[in-house]
Amino acid sequence: MNLRPSQTQEPAQGDSAPQVRGSNHEGMRQFNERTVLQAIRLHGPTPKADLARLTQLSKQTVSIIVDRLLDDGLLVKLDRVRGGIGQPSVPLALNPDGAFSIGVQVGRRSLEIVVVDFVGAVRGHQTLRYDHPDPAQLLPHIERALQVLRDDLRAQWPRIVGLGLAAPLSMHQWADLMGPQAAQALARWEHVDLRAEVQKMTELPVVFARDTVAACTAELLQGHGQRWTSFLYVFIGTFVGGGLVLSGHLMPGPRGNAGAIGSMPLGLDGGSGSPQLLEVASGWPLERRLIAAGLDAQLAHSDAIVAPAYQTLVQPWLDEAGNALALTATTATALLDLDGVTRVESGYAGGDIPNPSYEAVCSGGTGHAEVVRIEFDPARITYRELLQVFFAIHDPTTPNRQGNDVGTQYRSVIFTHSPEQASTAQALIAELERQRTFDDPIVTEVLPVPEYWPGEAYHQRYFERNPYQGYCMMVVGPKVAKF
Repeated sequence: MNLRPSQTQEPAQGDSAPQVRGSNHEGMRQFNERTVLQAIRLHGPTPKADLARLTQLSKQTVSIIVDRLLDDGLLVKLDRVRGGIGQPSVPLALNPDGAFSIGVQVGRRSLEIVVVDFVGAVRGHQTLRYDHPDPAQLLPHIERALQVLRDDLRAQWPRIVGLGLAAPLSMHQWADLMGPQAAQALARWEHVDLRAEVQKMTELPVVFARDTVAACTAELLQGHGQRWTSFLYVFIGTFVGGGLVLSGHLMPGPRGNAGAIGSMPLGLDGGSGSPQLLEVASGWPLERRLIAAGLDAQLAHSDAIVAPAYQTLVQPWLDEAGNALALTATTATALLDLDGVTRVESGYAGGDIPNPSYEAVCSGGTGHAEVVRIEFDPARITYRELLQVFFAIHDPTTPNRQGNDVGTQYRSVIFTHSPEQASTAQALIAELERQRTFDDPIVTEVLPVPEYWPGEAYHQRYFERNPYQGYCMMVVGPKVAKF
């Protein structure tokens, strides 16, 4: 494998980094204000001129919007930056005190209430733990908590823009899994409109989302979504779930269930029924282990669970859950393009003759290895992440062989372009060996890149153009399905 950073940092078509664009048409005030705010959220403190470039709005439009946002207290000016060409620039940043929001999460084991500021920092946090969620207990508690927050935040209350409410869907249907003691309380949720009940408690606008969708949205806006445009979000609570983001957009689905990976089967049904992901990778199986050992099930959701005293209970669950999640992740990545790879080319390297043909390489007499030359954007995918893909899609333990293909041209080798790349590759190999990822020792060579020769035109994008060819279906297809 031959990996090198792209010479240009321009993203490939269809693989763009997060972008924000406004409109210069009249009547788009709120849209353009949000566009400017999102640009600053993604890129950090930014001068007006750079905001115009990032949003593709005119400088005049940006200037008007910025002045308005400064007047509204949503932006602040930072100290002038000197030392560049032209006039010193004035970076604009989000004002943490510009706006606040309240978040309420009704979980299966706890109620969480938070106050966050305009940059996403948590300013207040309350937690109520319970064995199972009972609306008769939780609704009065939420109402009292909101009143306490109103009293505590009297000065900031006018800047609270709304309340976000998150909870699992159809909680009344979980009685079978959570046991008969929870059945009566869970049954009460069948006729409770949670959003409507909370809306009665406050004049703030209340927005509801499934708990996993809410967590995925937070990741999109405040976490890795600022770097990755497409990803599957995995949420592990009492029960495992997820959310799906494609091209920077959350995909909720018509019933809000897109990305609900808990129901994914972990194998083919052989007659006895295959378990679903939620039965293996959720916190619930660990809770049952704790209960069987006479311990508090709430330990599964606290930092104390990592103590050595619980290792014999936790490690088997970790092994099972980890394998199940790995299977789910490799299956789900078949839906996503690998972001950050800008160019891929098949070819030959490491041999003795110039510009060899495929037939000559296959004879084993030229010394070349069949390689893939990859150009990538290190700002969007790291060299180590690409190496992890490399080790996931081939067998690095068989010298001069891959499956039924035998010969020196099939050797496992990484050709590096710098000492840093070589160090990263060798460190990853050492880590995989320590973890005993493979049954046999890794034989992958790490060598400086030699002369490279591109393969014939008919080899390029071969799987894409020949998906139903026998070798592609039997050998290449399962590898592509992993990523």
